Amino acid sequence: MSINVLLVEDHTMTRMGLQLALDKVEEIKITGEAEDGEKAVELAKQLAPDVILMDIGLPGIDGIEATHKIKQLKLDAKILIFTSRDNEDDVFAAFSAGADGYIMKGASPDQLASAIKAVNDGTAWIDPAIAKLVLKNITQPRKTKTLDNEGNREGSSKKAAMAAGLTEREIEVLSLIVEGMSNARIAETLFITRATAKAHVHSILQKLCVDDRTQAAVTAMREGLV
Repeated sequence: MSINVLLVEDHTMTRMGLQLALDKVEEIKITGEAEDGEKAVELAKQLAPDVILMDIGLPGIDGIEATHKIKQLKLDAKILIFTSRDNEDDVFAAFSAGADGYIMKGASPDQLASAIKAVNDGTAWIDPAIAKLVLKNITQPRKTKTLDNEGNREGSSKKAAMAAGLTEREIEVLSLIVEGMSNARIAETLFITRATAKAHVHSILQKLCVDDRTQAAVTAMREGLV
């Protein structure tokens, strides 16, 4: 079965190039195109795509706001940000808006196809070029989260993490993964052996259905798990 993709890009030549590249991938089918954020939201409702390839710098509402609006509609569409912007504000704003992946415009057609397939499968995908940035600074957006009705930010995050099947210890380990700590540092911080830290990390990756620590960190930020 093909992955139905909606292209959202305001530059006509870039959009044409994307279509030509993706038309060569058997599993991917372009079902619609939008040149601005408002049209992207409307087409998302009309076409019900599997994946939306979303530029950030759009006329009208930008790609981040369009992502937020589409996610509020509770559609099944996954949103893959496709942009030349690699600054941390845009990266964090995109994931906070609900983006499922972030890939740079310098990526090869094969990398783009892989990213589309990954987010379609429910895997958080992030461009290797900005992975270190995310791991280094991913705790920053959590400082701006709103408090719950009881004024308890931590309690809300903990409930979400436990709903994902994580134990209290795994929540602690995930917090340290988000801070960019290695297994050795996690072991030292929590006064456990490296083997135990490694086992906790492995369990977290399995429970979050992700392949690596970066994806776990992105998922934790996007879902408010820590």
